[in-house]
Amino acid sequence: MNSETLRILDSIARDRNVDREHLIRDLEMAMISAARKHFDSLDNEEFGCEMDRLSGKISIWRNLIDDDGNPAGRENIPIESLGRIPAQTAKQVMIQKFREDERNSLLEEFAKRQGEIVTGTIVRQEGPALIVQVDRAEAFMPKSEQIPGEMFKPGDRIRCLVLDVRDAGAQVKIILSRANPDFIRRLFEAEVPEVAERVIEIKALAREPGQRCKVAVASVDSKVDAKGACIGVRGSRIRNIVDEVNGEKIDIVLWNESSQVLISNAVRPAAVDEVSLCFELGRATIIVREDQLSLAIGKRGQNVRLAARLTGWDIDILTPVEFAKGLEILGETLRPIEGVTDEMLDKIGALGMISVFDVEEIGPQILVEELGITDELAETMVVASGNRAREVEVEREREAAEAAARAAEDAAATDAILGGGGGGEAAGAAPDADAESAADSILGMGSSFGRSARADG
Repeated sequence: MNSETLRILDSIARDRNVDREHLIRDLEMAMISAARKHFDSLDNEEFGCEMDRLSGKISIWRNLIDDDGNPAGRENIPIESLGRIPAQTAKQVMIQKFREDERNSLLEEFAKRQGEIVTGTIVRQEGPALIVQVDRAEAFMPKSEQIPGEMFKPGDRIRCLVLDVRDAGAQVKIILSRANPDFIRRLFEAEVPEVAERVIEIKALAREPGQRCKVAVASVDSKVDAKGACIGVRGSRIRNIVDEVNGEKIDIVLWNESSQVLISNAVRPAAVDEVSLCFELGRATIIVREDQLSLAIGKRGQNVRLAARLTGWDIDILTPVEFAKGLEILGETLRPIEGVTDEMLDKIGALGMISVFDVEEIGPQILVEELGITDELAETMVVASGNRAREVEVEREREAAEAAARAAEDAAATDAILGGGGGGEAAGAAPDADAESAADSILGMGSSFGRSARADG
């Protein structure tokens, strides 16, 4: 009987990854609870129990106290004398203690694995969330941490990131993710030995799950090509990662300590002519040719949005004409002010302030510090820029309205020529698109309307 108890404890300890000593102490506590129940006592110190670690023999005793309150030895209690109800109490206490030990073991084990990739099996689906069996634990993957468009069914194998481990009272809540950017980072460590060995460092990562991801990498060893190593021979390494994330596009970007070079790399495949940085606003203005504009912006602004997150800069995209127009309006506004020189205007441009809107937003204090001018002159420059900025806004709105009206007239004329039937719907589609394009072009003059992205999302 006693040796059988030890074998059962060893089996539980092995299957549930719980320390055998903890289980023995739990059993001893359960027997003390049974003795208290038998003698209807509330004093835990009145009873004791010890299990021999080699033979499995269990000894239970009761500590005796004399009339003066001093210890008077102890009385051994035969286990058989405890009865059925105390035995049931011991059983319940043991089950509760064993569950607590298992929960603590799970919490400790998965807390160490937080941030690692694990492989599990889909057990079931609860609403939009997935329940995944990972080793001996059931983990939870909410809808927000799944890659959009992926479909799984019970029994499917899945790789995911241990995102968080929480102590939720009676159970351990393990949250998994496939949408977190760190999932891509861990996949690179698994597929690219140089990344795992820290020869290549992943400096930054920006991701829109299921669509596109940008990864900035740098090599510690000048002999190792960071970008080539991540891509692999004929794209073998990057292909494995792309397949794992359901075809999500991954751009490898070379890291550079120079923000201007890094931003130019981040907006690829678009070719950048120039990058202007405004440190006061935390904004980078990039100038690209007309034929590169759509590439730089990307589908629904995705390329510039990810570049902004990757670099940590707010990014505006302008064409050379728009950039020149903004500087021209700025010069026309500030040059007539007494005390403003061409040298000051050049320095303002070098500081990344390329329009009257920028000067108004920066404020007089920065102008005083950077240009070494008086408070009165700085205030005059800011007020003049603010007034001109409002005039530019009104002018843009008027031009946009006129462009929309002209496009509507063209659409009506086209419908009249075609007789309004049959192909009228198809004929009206192009003028509407032209109207939208014209409005965007006019509103974009000297600004970055529809072509900007913030680093925080």
